[in-house]
Amino acid sequence: MALTETDLSPGLTSRGAQAERHAPADQAAMQQLAWLLDRSRPEQGTPYHYLLVLRFGLVNLLAMALLAAAYLQGWLGLVVAADRSHLCLVIFAVFTVGLAASAWRVWQTSRELNQVRSFDPLAQSTVAAYFAKLRGRSDDSRQLFATALRLKLSQRIAPIRHLAGSLVLLGLIGTVLGFIIALSGVDPQRAQDVDSIAPMVSTMIAGLSTALYTTLVGAVLNVWLMINYRILAGGTVKLITALIEAGEQDAGAT
Repeated sequence: MALTETDLSPGLTSRGAQAERHAPADQAAMQQLAWLLDRSRPEQGTPYHYLLVLRFGLVNLLAMALLAAAYLQGWLGLVVAADRSHLCLVIFAVFTVGLAASAWRVWQTSRELNQVRSFDPLAQSTVAAYFAKLRGRSDDSRQLFATALRLKLSQRIAPIRHLAGSLVLLGLIGTVLGFIIALSGVDPQRAQDVDSIAPMVSTMIAGLSTALYTTLVGAVLNVWLMINYRILAGGTVKLITALIEAGEQDAGAT
């Protein structure tokens, strides 16, 4: 018995309807797959994947060279010997903590920038976790996530700025201590005694040396650490911008 076109039409119609219903989902899946493949492809024209680390290293290498030159000239020993309060050592210790924190954050930020530029959807990373949170979200939700991202990354580097500011404050504290030391050796009642003038002058010179050297050390190390903070802040801004732009592209592809 031969089948007519009328007999075949219901089956064909139902299959066509199913294909039309699955077409938007298949198209969205293909767009998502194409976006993932595009993000996972390494960028051309990016010779340095750790450019932020390179800048950080060059700046601190130059600063270390200047510090070594000051040590060879004997200036560092002079500062340590003249500081009776030992506050210069405390300032340098705080600076070392800030420099180590800067190095860690620069490495972390540079690595996350590389993850955005060469995105691997199969690798577990903070970038992949951020993209996963954005998928399927509305425009308002993505704006909230972007605001939270800015606050989180800004707060991540804020302690370094606070440590840099504390160096200046410690230098000012050293200034006050130096003047206190200088004035503590002055005795107006013994000012007429010739034998007591020399010890008073020696104490005043020691106090003034403490005041000036602690201020100088705090100011110089503050400038050094703030340069590192500016490098890190610039990298953080680039990371925020790259994450938000890539997240919007991911959301548009879904």
